[in-house]
Amino acid sequence: MDKLTTLTDLLSRHIPQDGIHACPLPGVKLIRSSAPTMPMPVVYEPTLCLIAQGRKQAVLGTTAFVYDPANYLVASVDLPVMGSVIEATTERPYLCVQIDLNMAVLSDLVIQNPAIPTAQNVSGGLVLNRTTPELLDAMVRLIGLLDSHQDIAVLAPLAIREILYRLLTGGSGSLIRKMAQADSRMNQIARAIVWIRTRFRESCPIDQAADIAGMSRSTFHAHFKSVTLMSPLEFRTLLRVQEAQRLMVSDAKDAASAGFIVGYASPSHFSRDYARIFGMPPATHADQLRSVLTS
Repeated sequence: MDKLTTLTDLLSRHIPQDGIHACPLPGVKLIRSSAPTMPMPVVYEPTLCLIAQGRKQAVLGTTAFVYDPANYLVASVDLPVMGSVIEATTERPYLCVQIDLNMAVLSDLVIQNPAIPTAQNVSGGLVLNRTTPELLDAMVRLIGLLDSHQDIAVLAPLAIREILYRLLTGGSGSLIRKMAQADSRMNQIARAIVWIRTRFRESCPIDQAADIAGMSRSTFHAHFKSVTLMSPLEFRTLLRVQEAQRLMVSDAKDAASAGFIVGYASPSHFSRDYARIFGMPPATHADQLRSVLTS
């Protein structure tokens, strides 16, 4: 039995129903879907997503990242994306492992392996790379620990460390190295992203965000867009309309109230931004999403 089939079998046994599930493995979530899903807003924090079966799409700004068992995805900073499962059936459900990227472990690996060559120089916040046999083998051993809970405390940290090492020595190596270096442009932008995420309902002056990143305004704008594929203003707008969507769908807020809560003074301004991003007025879209979620 090849490693991908083994991983698929393990996940099929340990994810009995659709959804995102925590598990005893530290920093690991298991995800299953028996059908394609509508695009939904989600914030990808620094994470590795490795698919065993099916296919998913993450849209960042206007760029779509499609990943599957042959290609894993790494998010290096907090990014608001539109995520949707695009290939899944009841017989062959979408199965995915999501692992938080532990910065302490990554930093230690970089310190211990300063001369590892990297395959490419990337600056984007989302990247796709080929799933190697070595990475897949380490993932199988990690998920296999769910069959022997008594071994998790000792062996899971070792398996996760190997997975992070495989990322460092693989196609994502340059990105992983930048994440682990406190003074890298990537980490400077990451600090500004966290600042904007906690204040997106406010004005979030660009000059102040640039100060948080330790850059001039022009340098900050250029590096921010290279990482997020959006300007700082576009990033804040996306956070606002995604939260407004959640308020309308989950908390039954009307469009005007949701727009006001996330920072819009003008309902018409909120409606314009929402329709530009999601393709329809906020109330219409919220009704559609609620009907899908309750069907």
